[in-house]
Amino acid sequence: MPSCYIIFSKKLNRFYTGATQDSVDVRITKHNNHFYGNSHFTAKASDWELFLYIECNTFNQALKIEKHIKKMKSAQYIKNLKSYPELVTKLKNL
Repeated sequence: MPSCYIIFSKKLNRFYTGATQDSVDVRITKHNNHFYGNSHFTAKASDWELFLYIECNTFNQALKIEKHIKKMKSAQYIKNLKSYPELVTKLKNL
């Protein structure tokens, strides 16, 4: 199922937003094992945990949501997405 996901690293105190067609659990394992290479942002830590999962209808929708969240450049916005589910609903209607 396509999805947009946000993971959090306590070590870095940072969020990472991504989109996938794979299982999110598999994707997080790949991030934690540096599957994407050492030059990738997520390679800076190995303690990534799922913060928010947004199930999408299509992969294109997941990419649009990912792009919007990254464009906001705000940890507070990401926290608000988790606190206010209606914001996620609005995102799905982009």
